[in-house]
Amino acid sequence: MTRMAAVSVPQEADLRHAGARPARLAGPVDERALFERLRSDGDPRAREALVERYMPLARSLAMRYVRSAEPLDDLMQVASLGLVKAVDRFDCEREIAFSSYAVPTILGEIKRHFRDRTWAVRVPRGLQEMSARVDRAVGELTDAGRQPSVQEIAAHLDAEEEEVLEALQAGNAYRSISFETPRGGGSDDDVGTLADSVGVDEHGFERAEDRATLETLMESIGERDREALRLRFEEDMTQAEIGALIGVSQMQVSRIIRQALTRLRVAGEPA
Repeated sequence: MTRMAAVSVPQEADLRHAGARPARLAGPVDERALFERLRSDGDPRAREALVERYMPLARSLAMRYVRSAEPLDDLMQVASLGLVKAVDRFDCEREIAFSSYAVPTILGEIKRHFRDRTWAVRVPRGLQEMSARVDRAVGELTDAGRQPSVQEIAAHLDAEEEEVLEALQAGNAYRSISFETPRGGGSDDDVGTLADSVGVDEHGFERAEDRATLETLMESIGERDREALRLRFEEDMTQAEIGALIGVSQMQVSRIIRQALTRLRVAGEPA
């Protein structure tokens, strides 16, 4: 009987640390009996009773994270899930209090939720943890009216400045904003969205691709043909001016340009 009490009764120090009330939990015999019924028969009423009696513990652990952007209801759901997992996995034959097993299980579920579900863009786990450390350091170092510098944060965390910069940048991936969000300008006439200010269609990329393609195709014609095309389309010279410059007639210039363009079209056709 002495061993049963040591196994089943949650330590009062553990519960006080977690913010739960020991008086609300079942007595040692009741709790052990509930766990034994759950193990032997899978009694759902036993599970429900255990979860209900330890719900204050789950709530107190969820309350540690209420300063985050996550709603308390979501945190309570995650903590409750962790509590259910702890109840299902706990071995009442082990010489530890259930609360000592439940606390790390619930906290692990909450931390996993923040790591896997709350980031709008997935980043490596190590970077997520570094971002959280940087956030805490910023809160600890922030003076009235002044944010700490990257150098100060790095010194506080004993980390490289590059690591701090990378973590600060990764923090932008935690929350996403829709492009349909209004810009929120001061004027009532400003009804645009964030998408309107992100950028415009850039046709320079297409021109760059065309220029690269043309440069390759120009190698398929002779030097005189390339010069005639350059003078006509780059220097904007007339056929008569081109003929006088390269020593041929205007009619010959017309034929040179026409034949050169034909060869370029043929060379540019897909095989």
